[in-house]
Parts: sequence; structure tokens; C-alpha cells
Amino acid sequence: MGEPEEIKAIHMIVKGRVQAVGFRYFTWQTANVYRVFGWVRNRSDGSVEIVAEGEKSDIQQFMKTIKKGSPFSRISDVDIYEYTEPKNFHQFEIRN
Repeated sequence: MGEPEEIKAIHMIVKGRVQAVGFRYFTWQTANVYRVFGWVRNRSDGSVEIVAEGEKSDIQQFMKTIKKGSPFSRISDVDIYEYTEPKNFHQFEIRN
């Protein structure tokens, strides 16, 4: 096995039809598939907010899947910000 990859931490705002369609659960499932940690929550403006961290290649796959969306969502825009320091999460959770 190779050396661990660089840890990357991101903050995403996902816009479109992403509330009341199971998008937070979809995000949680996707995070578990790619071994990504952090959280997801609905925002009052109808968007979904995600903070996530993991190995760079896992985060890239996670972001690609989130941008594609779930079968019941329609993504219109995704804002992505990169953190300079890891957040040191140990799980991925759905927040209210």
C-alpha cells in the first residue's frame, strides 16, 4: 500500500431542487462510499450546505457525485470553497 494522500477539506453550497428529495441522505451515503467525513444540512434559502474532508482523490470523487445529484434532485449550481486546514472530522452526519 502507498503513502496516505493529502487530506483535502471543502465547503459546498448545492443549489437547485435539493430539499425534500432525500438529498441529505444521498450525500451521507456518498460520503460513506468515498470515506469522506463531515456534515450536511439544509439551509433556509433552499440550498444544501456540505462540509467534507478526506483524501484528495476521495474528495474529488465525492464532489463529482454530488454535482451529478441524486435521482430525485436537480442541481442548478454548486459553490465550492477549499479550506487550508483539515477539520479533523471522524464521521459524516446529517444535521438539522
